[in-house]
Amino acid sequence: MPETPVPTAEGTSARAATSGAGIRLENLTKHYPGSPAPAVDDVTMEINAGELVVLVGPSGCGKSTTLKMINRLIEPTSGRIRIGDRDVTGMDPVKLRRTVGYAIQSSGLFPHMTVAQNIALVPRMVGWSTSKIKNRVEEMLDLVGLDPGEFHGRYPRQLSGGQQQRVGVARALAADPPVLLMDEPFGAVDPITRDHLQDELIRLQHELHKTIVFVTHDFDEAIKLGDRIAVLRERSHIAQFDTPEAILTNPTDDFVSGFVGAGAALKRLNLTRVRDVGVVDFATAGVDDPLQSIFDLLRDGDTNEVLLLDRHRRPYKWLRRGDLMRAKGTLARAGTLVHDTVTRDATLRDALEAVLTDNAGRVAVTGRRGEYIGVVDMETLMNNVHELLEADRLEAVEHRHQLEEQRARRTRMAQEGLGGQGGAGAPA
Repeated sequence: MPETPVPTAEGTSARAATSGAGIRLENLTKHYPGSPAPAVDDVTMEINAGELVVLVGPSGCGKSTTLKMINRLIEPTSGRIRIGDRDVTGMDPVKLRRTVGYAIQSSGLFPHMTVAQNIALVPRMVGWSTSKIKNRVEEMLDLVGLDPGEFHGRYPRQLSGGQQQRVGVARALAADPPVLLMDEPFGAVDPITRDHLQDELIRLQHELHKTIVFVTHDFDEAIKLGDRIAVLRERSHIAQFDTPEAILTNPTDDFVSGFVGAGAALKRLNLTRVRDVGVVDFATAGVDDPLQSIFDLLRDGDTNEVLLLDRHRRPYKWLRRGDLMRAKGTLARAGTLVHDTVTRDATLRDALEAVLTDNAGRVAVTGRRGEYIGVVDMETLMNNVHELLEADRLEAVEHRHQLEEQRARRTRMAQEGLGGQGGAGAPA
């Protein structure tokens, strides 16, 4: 009897709201020969369809081993793995891996293949037609924010680290799998690129609704990305499996509190996105605009600063009135280059760091191809910080009142119990 395939969304446009498949790990265990204890011990976990779950824990706790057992790159010693309504534990592992996307640190691209060939790899293996593969490659490059015409024929060595990771994600999603496994995929890039890649993943998930299991050792990354976070102890024992907000505000024990670390209120800035706060418009001009029109804009507008956009409408320079006075007919040396931007999927923490780094009280917000959308300023960010801190203060007061009521209730119960005992033993 032929095998029932793992649920897939093959053929669905990447622009459509495709759904992932639920994952259930049942008593999953991995015991390596000669080792006194299992690397992963009796893990049971339910991951909902379309959910992004992050596995986080100390080095050597078994989180990557747990991830690799889902697509059976590592074979479990015992237990079951279900994807959708299918038990994949006994399925041909090669066929399984063709239906589960997999992205790793340093992208894992084949160096002798072009970008297009890397992305086309799995669709070709599963028998897609040449025309369908060609269209899919272009669609995936566009989806991850890379111009198909520019990157189609490049080799991995001709890409930056961030571009390689984008291609790695595109390859993992090319055959439109319902499940995507990501093993510390952004761990080898610089912090700024990492922030942008995280934002890109959040945007992709909003569009695709895949089921994503993401491994990291960085708790801040887990807070930023996860719908839910599984904090793992040794041998992948689950210390707490909950939403980021619940873990930040109510860690189950000292082990989880140690992962949360100090400044839980500020970490909650990772729970709010730039798109959720006020992004305001700002005076802009293009690099090809006449100097006089830019000067008129500064003179007649409500601001003494203009954001200069390049020919692709990407933020390029901040220009002040004094800069134009010194421009002498050219903008080549005038103004201050834009060093950092944030996307709408960036967190408030990302935006706050960018504003503080730029030291000018605002940061430009950009779209998927870097195009200008608006500006978020320090006042907006600080208002949100104060709201979070006030919410934490009120929650702490409420918690203290609850503890006091519990203590008073226990005292009353003890006194009533003693009174009842005394009354029963007293002479009539």
